[in-house]
Amino acid sequence: MDADIKWLDDPETFRVNQLPAHSDHHYYGNYAEWAAGASRFTQSLDGQWQFKFAQTPQERLHGFYALDQDTTDFDSITVPSEIEMNDYAQNNYINTLIPWEGKIYRRPAYALSADDTQAGSFSTGSDNTVGMYRKTFDLDPALRGKAVRVRFEGVERAMYLWLNGHFIGYAEDSFTPSEFDLTPYIQDEGNVMAVEVFKHSTASWIEDQDMFRFSGIFRSVSLLTQPVTHVEDMTIRPVVADNFKDARFNLSLKLAGERAGSVHIMVKDADGNGLLDQSLPVTTAVDLEDVDFHDVHLWDNHDPYLYQLLVEIRDESGKLLEVVPYRFGFRRIEINDDHVVLLNGKRLIINGVNRHEWDDHRGRAITMADMTKDIATFKENNINAVRTCHYPDQISWYYLCDQNGIYMMAENNLESHATWQKMGAIEPSYNVPGSVPQWKDVVVDRARSNYETFKNHTAILFWSLGNESFAGDNLVAMNQFYKEHDDSRLTHYEGVCHTHDYSKQIPSLDPKGYLPAGGTKDYRDQISDVESWMYLPPKQVEEYLKNNPDKPFMECEYMHDMGNSDGGMGSYIELLDKYPQYFGGFIWDFIDQAIAVKDPISGKEVMRYGGDFDDRHSDYEFSGDGLMFADRTPKPAMQEVRYYYGLHK
Repeated sequence: MDADIKWLDDPETFRVNQLPAHSDHHYYGNYAEWAAGASRFTQSLDGQWQFKFAQTPQERLHGFYALDQDTTDFDSITVPSEIEMNDYAQNNYINTLIPWEGKIYRRPAYALSADDTQAGSFSTGSDNTVGMYRKTFDLDPALRGKAVRVRFEGVERAMYLWLNGHFIGYAEDSFTPSEFDLTPYIQDEGNVMAVEVFKHSTASWIEDQDMFRFSGIFRSVSLLTQPVTHVEDMTIRPVVADNFKDARFNLSLKLAGERAGSVHIMVKDADGNGLLDQSLPVTTAVDLEDVDFHDVHLWDNHDPYLYQLLVEIRDESGKLLEVVPYRFGFRRIEINDDHVVLLNGKRLIINGVNRHEWDDHRGRAITMADMTKDIATFKENNINAVRTCHYPDQISWYYLCDQNGIYMMAENNLESHATWQKMGAIEPSYNVPGSVPQWKDVVVDRARSNYETFKNHTAILFWSLGNESFAGDNLVAMNQFYKEHDDSRLTHYEGVCHTHDYSKQIPSLDPKGYLPAGGTKDYRDQISDVESWMYLPPKQVEEYLKNNPDKPFMECEYMHDMGNSDGGMGSYIELLDKYPQYFGGFIWDFIDQAIAVKDPISGKEVMRYGGDFDDRHSDYEFSGDGLMFADRTPKPAMQEVRYYYGLHK
């Protein structure tokens, strides 16, 4: 198969030769490797790559991936990093508009009619910058002679991959891992990997988040191999009993490779005491069902107690081939008959924040140090929950939330704001994904990737379908996917508030923006287990709660923290004491999106926000609405958060 640039224009082509998503477990050759955090099965490709930039697809260097390509005029770029942060392309911050609005006429393929393919929309786009990456590498000795795959943790926005001149595959979905099999073309030495990254594709319509619009390989890249028998996928299902003392443990393993040897499964408590020790023969699928655990220690924000699962794969002689460790907790989230959200049988209150991944020097290419600082800030300020707005985060963040008891709303990489809201008015004439058939598979695939990757994390209490994408049959399909695959969590989506008439439940609500558009189907009963709104004033929140609420209520975004904000937070917090169906919300947002630059006049390092880079269109200072400045210095508003969130911690 050859690469086809026309895939950029086709919403039905979003993965080519990409391996299926699977659980994010680590695996090691022995216990010493686990202790050191260094697996013989992994080789990092982070670091310096050769790089060439083109302003348009037409200007890109054709055949740049060829082994005999002259690269003397290539630059060098750090992976991971953003192309724009390396001064190759225009920095641009924008919120509700699509970046090309008013400059280039585009509409989402098939949104206006079934035969409107929008051919050439991105493949010939004058705004579609291209980054061409090359990396020459030798395989580490431990990886030689084995099947090898490559794993890209995150690439914005559409990527084509070659190895040693051979086309390997294509991927979209910027914020979930993409894996490809390199085995047919990998060699021990002198490998040349080439990646072509386009800033725009049909994915741009559904990655229209409120953020700086970057491109490039912004998360880590690594090579992976497996032992002769390998745990390819793992699903952990802890189920808490009605007495909240006992539980059942369920484990499903999908194995790849040779069908010989044994699988040794152990569970230990935090003190190292063994609670489960069982060996089973290697087969394609290994399952443990409803193993009884008694007097379990439940997991929550105050006591994030985790048990240690260990899976050993041994060959027929008993030799250890692979160790898979995973820490998990027992917890139970549900909605009772009174429409109150309960965690472990007790009312759940969310003291949350929305958190973009951000660093003032690296943009979205954040580090573990950034993440651990954010956890410390959560703890210091009584923040107990995070919404991964509006895409999946780096995998390490989910582990940190497990370990620190941070409740997670795990959001899909989906926002299509510009397709349904124009100049502040609801106008979904070409909304996607909506109910457009050609956009169904791509968004359900994003739900699948989000679920399969992060399904074992105890911290995740809610699956969120996405953000500000209106509603439609395709959102229903996403919700159904989660319900069919995971009954242990709740689903969330806010956009259905625009398709339901709330005049009886909230009589004083200004109907503008909250009444169904002409002919719009009401999706409220098919999407989201909870009633979710953005920025609904306390008065209207109370009206909903007074009028026999049939769903628990939360604000997935509230207390927009721009300038001297958060002063009215107490009015929301008071409702928690009056109405058990209200369970809090997530402040918008945690950290400013601003970039540190050297001021040419003063010579000092300063923060620059939207519009400060001659970027048009821009939403200007709207990028600065965090509780912290972009250098992670808390703003005064954080004092309000610490106080009010401390009342219900």
